[in-house]
Amino acid sequence: MAPSATHPPTHRRSSRFRESRAVLLSVPFALIAVVTVVDVLAPPEVHLGPFLVAAPALTASFAGPRTTGFVGAVAVLAQVGVAIARTSLTDLNHTFQIIALVLISAFVTFFAHLREVHERQLTQLRSVAVAAQQVVLRPLRDRMGPLRIASVYLSAEAEAQIGGDLYAAARTADGTRLIIGDVRGKGLEAVGEASVVLGAFRAAAHLEADLPGLVGYLEAAVAADPDRGSDGPGRPDEGFTTAAVLDVPDGEPSLRLVSCGHPPPLLLRAGRVVPLQVDHPAPPLGLSEFADTGFTPQSFPFEPGDVVLLYTDGVIEARDASGAFYPLPERAADRHGDGPEALLRHLCADLLAHTPNGLLGDDAAMVAIERVGPLP
Repeated sequence: MAPSATHPPTHRRSSRFRESRAVLLSVPFALIAVVTVVDVLAPPEVHLGPFLVAAPALTASFAGPRTTGFVGAVAVLAQVGVAIARTSLTDLNHTFQIIALVLISAFVTFFAHLREVHERQLTQLRSVAVAAQQVVLRPLRDRMGPLRIASVYLSAEAEAQIGGDLYAAARTADGTRLIIGDVRGKGLEAVGEASVVLGAFRAAAHLEADLPGLVGYLEAAVAADPDRGSDGPGRPDEGFTTAAVLDVPDGEPSLRLVSCGHPPPLLLRAGRVVPLQVDHPAPPLGLSEFADTGFTPQSFPFEPGDVVLLYTDGVIEARDASGAFYPLPERAADRHGDGPEALLRHLCADLLAHTPNGLLGDDAAMVAIERVGPLP
């Protein structure tokens, strides 16, 4: 879900796959040819036939059962040719070599079939994960009223599409409301809790007149979730969600923010980066019983040309090889290009370059919001 992500056309990907597969397939056939020729020319006491087993075994690592079976059959025919050229088919040594080659070829062909079935299942699971991503974590529109918006989700798991990080935006009669959050925990449980928060936000963003009412609705939804956490009901270490909820009016050069234990957004203005620290942050959603105050919004200037960067702690807690955290404010100030899309492209590339082998220790999400044009 990177901003302005590009992908090569499908026919180019399939063409490259066929070319690479043809190159790989030449290896077992070359092996069969070399072993056959050398075995025929070798002294009588030297037998290289067992090396032919490597041909179908190699093929099974990248090809399907039909191709593997075909390579195995070619290897058996080659072994038969060696037997005829050197002695005869009734020679006991060659007979056992042929039988062993037939059995091993059958085994690896069966394993290639199992691998193909497993790959089909993985493909189906990936398609389901993509569909779930589109339902749970819907892509944000790139323009909402006077705002330009870009978003990105970087998963720490190679095969995962979504996790416990979340974001959403909704238009109201006089502005735009946004949320970014991070569910405690990982895996499917975190995805389920993220869907609860997102569903509550989408349901209430249009209905609640003020920001405290919206955050209160989110708190009630998280607290009422029967599947929240894994430590049993009534425990203070149940599942919770840190969140930053924003209300950006169309006609005012400002924004209102309620922070529920979430890292402060960053305001980018004229080359400077300013954290939007609230004076009285609320506890994370799901822990309101420990709150000393209500959900009090705080206003910050947000003028045309300003960019606000929302992010989860997976960004600022990413470490390099020496253990140093990612310096987000410094890197955000060093952005290249204009607009939220360019900012996120710069930060994504820089964040992955900061971490060893481009691997994150936790999911990371970012949303960049720019106010454009004069105020009405």
